[in-house]
Amino acid sequence: MIRPIIEEYEFGRIKISGCEYTKDVIIHRGKVYANWWRKEGHNLVPDDLEIILNDPPAVLVIGTGYSGLMRVPEKTIKFLEGKGIKTIIERTAKACKTFNELSEKQIVSAALHLTC
Repeated sequence: MIRPIIEEYEFGRIKISGCEYTKDVIIHRGKVYANWWRKEGHNLVPDDLEIILNDPPAVLVIGTGYSGLMRVPEKTIKFLEGKGIKTIIERTAKACKTFNELSEKQIVSAALHLTC
């Protein structure tokens, strides 16, 4: 499995392993899933993470946006922890750095909101 590397992030744009994306993304098991959309917009619920939940990683890094406006309710965090997934929640710029660092040593997925 090739490890995706986040090369750049700025409001509304991310570059992962040479490809640019302008919509929210999920990085999971070596693949980038573009145009990630949440059922409740800026409120993350477990159903929004179906791709990840089908084959859970040890760690999920969640990027809450440039200004951190995407909410991750406590019930979503508890649900993920109940599935054995350690959850790290940060603004997207920091989440990108965290993903790159952690993915050097372990299997990590990321769900990244690029705006707000």
